[in-house]
Amino acid sequence: MKTMFKKGMLGALFATAAFAAAPVLQAQETVKFGLFHDFTKVYTFVADEFSQGQRDYLTLINEEGGIKGQKFEAIVRDHGNEPQRGLELYNRAREEGAIYFMFLSTPVANAVVPRALQDKVVLGTPLHGRGDTMVGETFPYVFPMMASYWSQAARLLKYVEDTQGGLKGKKIAHVHIDTPFGREPLPILEKLAQQKSFELRSFAYPSPGNEQSAVWSDVRRYRPDFVLIWGAGNSQMVSVREAVRNGIDPAKILSVVWLTETDMKNIGESTAIGAKRVEVVQPGRDHPIIQRILDKVYKAGKGAGPEARVGNTYYNYGVADMVIATEGAKLALEKLGPPLTGEKLKAGMEMIRNLDTKGFMPPVTITPQDHQGGGQARVSQWDGKAWVPVSDWAAAYQDVVWEEARASAAKFSQGK
Repeated sequence: MKTMFKKGMLGALFATAAFAAAPVLQAQETVKFGLFHDFTKVYTFVADEFSQGQRDYLTLINEEGGIKGQKFEAIVRDHGNEPQRGLELYNRAREEGAIYFMFLSTPVANAVVPRALQDKVVLGTPLHGRGDTMVGETFPYVFPMMASYWSQAARLLKYVEDTQGGLKGKKIAHVHIDTPFGREPLPILEKLAQQKSFELRSFAYPSPGNEQSAVWSDVRRYRPDFVLIWGAGNSQMVSVREAVRNGIDPAKILSVVWLTETDMKNIGESTAIGAKRVEVVQPGRDHPIIQRILDKVYKAGKGAGPEARVGNTYYNYGVADMVIATEGAKLALEKLGPPLTGEKLKAGMEMIRNLDTKGFMPPVTITPQDHQGGGQARVSQWDGKAWVPVSDWAAAYQDVVWEEARASAAKFSQGK
């Protein structure tokens, strides 16, 4: 049974009673995941590939017989990066029986958080959403699952510290889109600047980031030792081009996860050799998970999109999201039995211990306290053709990250 692409309302509703109260254990027709994206407005650069990876992995699970007899169904719709529209899609999918949701949009996901907590369904927020949702006690049904932007910034600085003999006295520029996303790493960067005695200066450019020349002139005059670039989509390509044009050594460029092989080829394969990015998932096709998708999904003609996308960075991010979510489902079904509910899935997610994907991503451990999954990431370098790892998977400065996360989560609890 292949993953189904939902376009209309389903008539049947499935019970979502607490697992402790279910007197009869029986399987659902399908386990429904609401996988919503911005296919039309802001996040078009990532939505198609990420969604394709999600759907293809669920199809793979179904082709391999499901999990404990359960098949999975993807409800896929466009929210256009509009919070109200996202809430409408959430309500509709809840009525259709969905127990897992993902929106890949920070404003939409943030709008859904209170509802997911109230309704006791799982909200996955990999690589988007509130950074403080890693605090499981405050956000019991929200799961970032992968290194947050705070952890990504920390990992990049740890790489500099490890390879440059320390951070003391270094000049670090943070060049970012002038949005909450662009500013998000600043609390971590500022605290580490104090602890590690390096100089930090932030340079903001206006959204959407198509024009950055004035900012990069200022960066050039600052003469930084390293530059963190914090944008997404076209703005990241503009940042790399402007950095190189202003004489910044590409080897000194450090990017958030949103910089791909396609971006680098569009910039010019040899333009920024040596540029680095933080990554949370292995790109490419040279991995058993991706090979299984090619063999069992694409050879069968059941792929959710062009086969050429398989193995691209954003495609693999989507696969990774479903690898973790379905591992939570497997553990819930093994330990708690069907039918799978939001409460059972939440419990299953919190049972994940050292999930070993053979290098596809770092080991993932999720507990009732830590919904980030450990915060591990690595740094890779562009060699003119591909991204090549230059560090191991590791978490960095998690004491600083958790201090910020707990402080932010406390404000959420207080309604601030």
